[in-house]
Amino acid sequence: GSVVASYPYDDSPTHKPTGVYSKSADDEVFKYLAKAYASNHPIMRTGKPNCPGEEGETFQDGITNGAQWYDVEGGMQDYNYVWANCFEITLELSCCKYPPTSELQQEWENNRDSLLAFIEKV
Repeated sequence: GSVVASYPYDDSPTHKPTGVYSKSADDEVFKYLAKAYASNHPIMRTGKPNCPGEEGETFQDGITNGAQWYDVEGGMQDYNYVWANCFEITLELSCCKYPPTSELQQEWENNRDSLLAFIEKV
């Protein structure tokens, strides 16, 4: 996991594992929506999730193009965009896939304003 808002495309024509910006026709809309979420999240907006084992990983403005981060061939986000005209971003909300119950209230606090801002934009 990480703490970042990722947007299409997750796949790239070259299928290089990382580092290829794969721009969609609606790239500016996706960046706008991703920034709406990330800019209201206290960790995500820093662009430095500081996840164990990935302490040096950074994301400008707390967002990333999926394929630039890592290439995912056949992902649901891209499929829904191409075949169903569904605009989706992927929200990585924690370094830990299953945070302990004791941390859930803090996770809610971290994401509440982001969720409301995102809903307002949508």
